[in-house]
Amino acid sequence: MSDLETTMGAAAGAPHDNSGGHASAAAAAQAQLKKVKKQKVLLMGKSGSGKSSMRSIIFSNYLARDTRRLGATIDIDLSHVKFLGNLTLNLWDCGGQEAFMENYLSQQRAHVFSNVGVLIYVFDIESRDVDRDLATYVNILSALVQYSREAQVFVLIHKMDLIQPQMREEVYNQRVSLVRKKTKEAVAIVRKQKPELLQQQQPPGTPGSTGPLSPSSSELDIDLQVFATSIWDQSLYKAWASIIHDLVPNLAVIETQLASLGVAIDADEILLFERTSFLVVSKWTSREGENNPYGDRFERMSNILKSWKHTCSKFTGTPRNAEQFSDFEYKMGPSFSLFVMKFTTNTYILVCIPPGEARFNSAKLNVAAARSWFKFLDGPVVPPSASSQMLAGGGGGAMGSYGGYGGYGAETGYGAPE
Repeated sequence: MSDLETTMGAAAGAPHDNSGGHASAAAAAQAQLKKVKKQKVLLMGKSGSGKSSMRSIIFSNYLARDTRRLGATIDIDLSHVKFLGNLTLNLWDCGGQEAFMENYLSQQRAHVFSNVGVLIYVFDIESRDVDRDLATYVNILSALVQYSREAQVFVLIHKMDLIQPQMREEVYNQRVSLVRKKTKEAVAIVRKQKPELLQQQQPPGTPGSTGPLSPSSSELDIDLQVFATSIWDQSLYKAWASIIHDLVPNLAVIETQLASLGVAIDADEILLFERTSFLVVSKWTSREGENNPYGDRFERMSNILKSWKHTCSKFTGTPRNAEQFSDFEYKMGPSFSLFVMKFTTNTYILVCIPPGEARFNSAKLNVAAARSWFKFLDGPVVPPSASSQMLAGGGGGAMGSYGGYGGYGAETGYGAPE
């Protein structure tokens, strides 16, 4: 049995012996794969900051220029976004007009801020009332900490394309400094107004319980992640891929199996995309691939493939959210080759490998053969047990030189519309 098959079989819960420990581990893995995860995501910010535009680009396949016709969100626009087969995002796009914000913080406070998994707060970098924006942010964060202490917080400094290129880094760093300062203020307010939140959730006597927390405890501290974004470049994909990444169920299983696949086919890099949004769900990079100098290549590929999908839609006359292509190949002479292909019902996979026609064809066959090990990405089902199917040869030999697919120019490149 190949190394890939052995690793994937174990991850899928396939028993390799009759011991009780392996059986219980298999049962635990199967139970984990069956779970459907739901996450409440709040998308908040001042009216006109660009919240609905970015949501429409990522999840509704809008082009950036099409967002100009979107109107202001009234109250709360609730949508259920199915991501992969076993994650549902309950996305609350909250209108940013002052009257709505006041309502969220008073009458609807518990309703809006309870059971939140993620808060995404959007700042308009060109806002003329930064102080008021930050004051609103502090109030929102205080309510979040009060009702959903474990929620992750992401701040997007949006519309960065409106800042002159030579000034962007300085302006961004200044705004991040202000946001982090106000975040600490929000936590301090909660500590002062809601001292009961300083109690440990565990009852007294529970192992690991340390009793009441001191006012200086970091228990309420927020792990804040900040991104500079624009709807006109790939920065939006970087931010949203980071947001989604930690929410994906069975991520450890996906990463383990993707690594096994990469080693088996002698790849330099593998990216796994969600079918509709083309956000990167998971990735694996070999030691050779880590030499790639293009640090933003993952979000660049998301942006490029989404644009390719729109182009296919234009020429085939099919809806933008339909599956537009099944196969895409790109070969750059002696530097590298890559292909993108439909993988599971909910995913596409990109594989970058050293040059060589035999290696290329073998890798495509092996990736197709590995589909069954990733079927759990299509829904709350258990992957099949290990079978005797062996993978074809992976191209043999050491990994060749890698030019990096973040660069430009190609020897050949073509896509096959579905």
